[in-house]
Amino acid sequence: MDDSTLAKIKKLGFGLMRLPKKEDGTIDVEQTSEMVDKFMAAGFRYFDTAYVYDMGESEKAAKLALVDRYPREDFFLATKLNAWMQCTDEASAKQQFYTSLERTGAGYFDFYLLHALQGENYTKYDEYHLWDFVKGLKEKGLVKNYGFSFHAGPDLLDELLTAHPDVDFIQLQVNYADMDNPDVQSRANMEVARKHGKPFVIMEPVKGGSLANPSPEVLEVFRDFDPDATPASWAIRFAASQEGVLTVLSGMSNLEQMENNISYMKDFEPVSPAEMYAIERVRTIMGASKAIPCTACRYCEEGCPMQIPIPSIFSAYNLYLKDGKPLDEARSEYALVTSGAGLASECIQCGQCESACPQQIKIIDLIAESAEKFEN
Repeated sequence: MDDSTLAKIKKLGFGLMRLPKKEDGTIDVEQTSEMVDKFMAAGFRYFDTAYVYDMGESEKAAKLALVDRYPREDFFLATKLNAWMQCTDEASAKQQFYTSLERTGAGYFDFYLLHALQGENYTKYDEYHLWDFVKGLKEKGLVKNYGFSFHAGPDLLDELLTAHPDVDFIQLQVNYADMDNPDVQSRANMEVARKHGKPFVIMEPVKGGSLANPSPEVLEVFRDFDPDATPASWAIRFAASQEGVLTVLSGMSNLEQMENNISYMKDFEPVSPAEMYAIERVRTIMGASKAIPCTACRYCEEGCPMQIPIPSIFSAYNLYLKDGKPLDEARSEYALVTSGAGLASECIQCGQCESACPQQIKIIDLIAESAEKFEN
């Protein structure tokens, strides 16, 4: 990756996975366009989407809100190829690139990633010859920088970077809650990236939004230190302070979130030692939490044969586990999110959800536990 590219990318990237929605469930392109305008006006340039986000609607929204409205050289666009969702063979996997190019109208991608590699799926990218495919796209100028997003441990990461030393960058899940989480291993993965000299984009800095809405105990620690700082600002600034980070993706869902992020990231200051002490206190508190660490990516939900709204059920359960709400309140939320959908008790334990989960959550056990709590 050339130095001129690195110099143009600020520490905040716009993740297009959780865009604002209208009442009918479609993406609110008008509000998204306003968000893009504020983001660009503040000097930020990095936008991230994927072939599978919102069944392709995210890439289409990127065209309408960004590509059609700004000169192509004024922004960086990243998207991803997924070899284990919405494809059945090598041809359909490779077709994702050309479909993404058509959906976005971008002409080329500044950053292109093999998507969500982990222990259960990474061999698909070899089986379908996708590493060579993407390198060929780079040789043709259709991709400027190529890499992969990653959801596993440091041993596999080291293996992949050793086998593919020419990747330009990688994308890692990093947030203060997952630094030493054995299912995520943010700290160890960053060390591997640094060893190989690879800059990394950070995803899930707010852990699917959960760190923006922490428990009362966590909120008290942050407010005691700085009553004006939002919980999200603590999470994003922590991620952006890591050595080797290229940018930090925030999946902003409304103008308020965009404006808040810009307020403290436009003139970014790394977290201070005193702030880091507060974060360590929070990590200690969270280590004792029983909350389900679901980020609501919904990869589990897409292939569920029983159409069980797994992330929504976990969100209802977390009202009880994390927020301390009465069980009756959590039960009411469960009834709401399962209305017209599959119940937790209807799970057939096929395991599709667990193989797709980037967080390595033991979904089958927790769905059974949810059914026991909410349906009995």
